[in-house]
Amino acid sequence: MKQRLSIYDTTLRDGQQTQGVQFSTAEKQRIAEMLDQLGVDYIEGGWPGANPTDSAFFDAAPPTRARLTAFGMTKRTGRSAANDDVLAAVMNAGTRTVCLVGKAHDFHVERALGITLEQNTQNIAQSIVHLVAEGREAILDAEHFFDGYKANPDYALEVCHAALTAGARWIVLCDTNGGTLPTEIGRITSEVIASGIPGERLGIHTHNDTENAIAGSLAAIDAGARQVQGTLNGLGERCGNANLTTLIPTLLLKEPYASTYETGVTLEGLKSLSRTARKLDDILNRVPMRQAAYVGASAFAHKAGLHASAILKDPSTYEHIDPALVGNTRIIPMSNQAGQSNLRQRLLEAGIEVAPGDPALALILEQIKEREAIGYTYDSAQASFELLARRALGTLPDFFEVKRYKVTVERRKNKYDRMVSLSEAVVVVKIDGEKKLSVSESMDELGCDRGPVNALSKALAKDLGRYQSLIEDMRLVDFKVRITQGGTEAVTRVIIDSEDDQGRRWSTVGVSANIVDASFDALLDAINWKLLQGA
Repeated sequence: MKQRLSIYDTTLRDGQQTQGVQFSTAEKQRIAEMLDQLGVDYIEGGWPGANPTDSAFFDAAPPTRARLTAFGMTKRTGRSAANDDVLAAVMNAGTRTVCLVGKAHDFHVERALGITLEQNTQNIAQSIVHLVAEGREAILDAEHFFDGYKANPDYALEVCHAALTAGARWIVLCDTNGGTLPTEIGRITSEVIASGIPGERLGIHTHNDTENAIAGSLAAIDAGARQVQGTLNGLGERCGNANLTTLIPTLLLKEPYASTYETGVTLEGLKSLSRTARKLDDILNRVPMRQAAYVGASAFAHKAGLHASAILKDPSTYEHIDPALVGNTRIIPMSNQAGQSNLRQRLLEAGIEVAPGDPALALILEQIKEREAIGYTYDSAQASFELLARRALGTLPDFFEVKRYKVTVERRKNKYDRMVSLSEAVVVVKIDGEKKLSVSESMDELGCDRGPVNALSKALAKDLGRYQSLIEDMRLVDFKVRITQGGTEAVTRVIIDSEDDQGRRWSTVGVSANIVDASFDALLDAINWKLLQGA
């Protein structure tokens, strides 16, 4: 029989402490639904009473299979648990589970709280007793536990045992500062269990300040802890929390964990992991980290020709898992390091079959090398590569022809008598023998100029005749610029990431001494690739 591990997600609480992250109530609801569909056991929704957003979330929280959890702190000294208004706000959220933070480090008790060690222990025990008496599942986050244990093990254990005796379901050992190494975490967790706290009542909460949050979590599990806390995409204060998008597939797919434990996340549910991770970045308006383990766009990318050749024979030669297990895909990037094995594999993935030794393969490789020599890159612009290959093979339709385009940037005074910029673009295209002229400004709904590339993008996509319906759900989500040469001979490379409502995301590249021209080339490729999918 496999042992049960509980997955506790704190994206909506600890993850919201990430610098630059602030969820709206609606966003928290969407994320909670995503987490529930993934299959986590607990969803910590925030601290009710601490801010209006968290309170509003609990007032209108979506129904979940997972246990929705309210977070707060223990009662304060000099008040009873029943008469502490801060604790009452947490209780009033109405969740079945409540997680309270209590200090387990004597230094923090005496310096930060300014109370005695005995008072702190009593506050924790009495708060847990109150939760249990109200029919709630009680969890104690033992804050600064590992630092506290190393400084004063007797007191750190006293806090944990007091919560256990009071009726806490889980005692969570927190590496709050993120500085405890995995070997220490494993050893100390074992010593906590030896002191009389069963592993099935212990959880682990790590931070990533030494890039060891995952390793520390696994060390605690190896030692006997049976709840693990973390966040999607490793969000969290400072360097973040243990990354559940890495930890969950490791537990489900890697030995000895896969054969020893089971979680609320199933192998079928794991197939949605990459999509879930990218949806979170979309909500946060962040560019997904390409090198993210398991779910990153580059996690299963094979650039070297030798690697690609081996992958064609057996993917396990250079892949530790099948990318489909986590909802990801294999990529064979094209670059001037590529050989014909890479090229044929990438063409096959695009639905193009070319026989070995076909002269077109050498032609395509030569074009790639020539273009990369002047600044292009097809390593991170797969859509532009596919268009280049189809042109060389004579299989790319001529959807439309650009006859001319123009961009102007004007400085003018607005109604507040302040000088502002306004970009305007004019694009003329020829479709089915008919010329179409489109004009667009880059002004947004707030009256702010979004720049000449935005104006060009809007004008180009404004009227493509019979193709217009095919690009309505297309949007530009990232724009990257790099200067590939310095001085007066500077060359600008622009890479544009686009996506649509079908869940597709693609990258295109443009290169020119003029940033507007480079941007327009990348925009053209983005639209042509999108049209190719619907043609």
